[in-house]
Amino acid sequence: MTDRRDFLARTGAVMAAGGFPTILSAQTNSPPPGTNRIGVSSYSFWAFHRDELRPLETNLDHAARMGFDGLEILQRQLVSTDNSALQKIKRHAFLNGLDLMGYSTHQGFLSPDKEKRQKNIDHTIDCLEQAYQLGIPTMRVNSGTWGTSKNFDELMANRGEEKPIEGYTEEDAYMWVIDAYETLVPEAEKRGVVMGLENHWGLGRTPEGVKRVVDAVKSPWLAVTLDTGNFLEDPYDRLAALASQTVLLQAKTYYGEGRWYTLDLDYARIAKILKLANFGGYVSLEFEGKEDPLTGIPKSLELLRKHFG
Repeated sequence: MTDRRDFLARTGAVMAAGGFPTILSAQTNSPPPGTNRIGVSSYSFWAFHRDELRPLETNLDHAARMGFDGLEILQRQLVSTDNSALQKIKRHAFLNGLDLMGYSTHQGFLSPDKEKRQKNIDHTIDCLEQAYQLGIPTMRVNSGTWGTSKNFDELMANRGEEKPIEGYTEEDAYMWVIDAYETLVPEAEKRGVVMGLENHWGLGRTPEGVKRVVDAVKSPWLAVTLDTGNFLEDPYDRLAALASQTVLLQAKTYYGEGRWYTLDLDYARIAKILKLANFGGYVSLEFEGKEDPLTGIPKSLELLRKHFG
């Protein structure tokens, strides 16, 4: 009782001296703009070809050991999407002290085939449910591509440009994509998962394309996942055009040179762009270099910590 009275007396003295508002402010203020937590995409380890680095549990162990704050899961990397498998991953992340902070998915709506577009809508709803079960707050989504390139190598050789399907135009594509995301927004809201449309080929090849879709849908459940490596020319003004609508920044690095191209990105400049836009969210490393990811990824983390906090 004496200790309790002493505590209350001291607390009263602090409040009388005007201390309480200062304490409250310290507890409720957000981190300064430009100070960001940093995660790593599971794609950085696996990259579709390192089979020994495909297991997400292995990725989580490496990410924790290297000092990351979270892991972004590439949906195609999952061996199973059964809820029991998802819960095991969530538990493994928790025991490693890591956030599951992003879910990177694929879908395509650039098709005149209504049934095909519906299949992609259904797939995206499944992914939203998986993100919800994993406790992930944001999910990367795409417009998709026309599919008129022979393969991804040809698409990259053409700097991401692709001809529309014969008889159709980009105006048709915008209508299909906007309609799809207007359908998906209620599903995202129901699960509390913010979709982030990435600047990722197709209609996402330009900031104007991304903005046109996001602004047309006009929902807090569709924003932008901003990728630093997908504007191949004049990236900084283009990144700045989307920065204020960004919910997740995917930061590419290319130690050992890139597989399809290598960009010399100025991360001091990029961090300043995001800071001016008051971006306080996660930065997610996407390592695309040919160097062994177990050495290239820690170098990348050091680079991002230097500029993002």
